[in-house]
Amino acid sequence: MPIEFTHVPGKTHPADSTVPFFYDFAETATKLSLIEEVGFQKIVVDDQAGLLTNMDIAARALDRTSSLGVVLTHWAGVIEPTVAARQLAGLHAKSGGRLSLRMLSEPLNDDDAEARPVGHTLVWQRIDEYLVLLKRLWSNDRPFDHEGAFYSVRAGYVPRKGPHSADMTIRMGGQSGTALRVAGRHADVFELTPGSLDEIRQLMERVRSAAAEHGRAGRLRFALPVRIRSEDNASCQKAVEIAGSPAQIALSLLPYAVLGIQEFMVVGVDRPREIATAGRETIALLRNSLARREADVPQPGAFAAGAIREARAG
Repeated sequence: MPIEFTHVPGKTHPADSTVPFFYDFAETATKLSLIEEVGFQKIVVDDQAGLLTNMDIAARALDRTSSLGVVLTHWAGVIEPTVAARQLAGLHAKSGGRLSLRMLSEPLNDDDAEARPVGHTLVWQRIDEYLVLLKRLWSNDRPFDHEGAFYSVRAGYVPRKGPHSADMTIRMGGQSGTALRVAGRHADVFELTPGSLDEIRQLMERVRSAAAEHGRAGRLRFALPVRIRSEDNASCQKAVEIAGSPAQIALSLLPYAVLGIQEFMVVGVDRPREIATAGRETIALLRNSLARREADVPQPGAFAAGAIREARAG
């Protein structure tokens, strides 16, 4: 089974732990090359400076790498859909299709609050309308008008979209029924919340059920956050967090892989030595373990059942 690894940067400046990963891009470019080399397929761009900074960082990261995908964290309501669609389509086309969009929820801004009550449902309704508009702008062949609850578009059109723009991967997450309904309609990758095998299985079933209402259950892929800690920080692990040393992580991820999770989002490996160790001890070990186990399985389903039994016994 193909397993992908995504690097989720933290804050790692040696003199100031609050400085983000992308602060010094000359240094970051070296790390990006290493991240690409050791086996990561993607990197998340989620800078605290906000959406416009994220777009700039994403563009530079795509320029400095040849195969690494960039997962751009994005929010509805920061810029107009027509502007966002044009900029994102340009980045996606220029990179050869390596850009994906990670949609997060965020409270409506103060201006919106004056016109309507702020609430969880409204936030997700706006995300839904925003994504509908982005997809339409990426795929339409002529200008169109749109009048919705949150956005008004006149003669909306994105020229020079490139051959892959309509196929940009959308990533979402959430646990509420409202969030899952929107994710079921739009998400290609669903980012799970860490938890036990049973908790994650139940959430995956809920997401698939929501996607099935739109005929999309078979299109979903699942990603799970993982934190790699040094031996000194092992005691900091939370009750439902998948965390540990690189080698321990490789073994503990086996049963999650057989549940159908195809991507692990790795947090906590930002320095070159940590990145190299994660590639050698987590990525390589997990892939080799999966390959060996699958080669030894005499019949379908035995691998999954055995790995889950081992995890529960441990």
